[in-house]
Amino acid sequence: KGLFVERQKPLPVLWKDIKLDLGYRSDLIVEKKVIVEIKSVEEIHPVHPKQVLTYLRLTGLKLGLLINFNSPLIKSGITRIVNKL
Repeated sequence: KGLFVERQKPLPVLWKDIKLDLGYRSDLIVEKKVIVEIKSVEEIHPVHPKQVLTYLRLTGLKLGLLINFNSPLIKSGITRIVNKL
């Protein structure tokens, strides 16, 4: 069976009951509970966790994972981000 995963899901912004498509797209949303943002960069910059937090706020989800595949050890390339709502 596996897990339910949505890929490249558009994340619209609501403003005064108007749905705006600003081009936000989450890489993966797993089981409608966790956002997974995938990177392959030399280093994670401050904008990357902020991007995940923005996606969490837009979806109302609580947990996000930022995964950098350009890391010597995969476990050191994973950052957990929590939306405190």
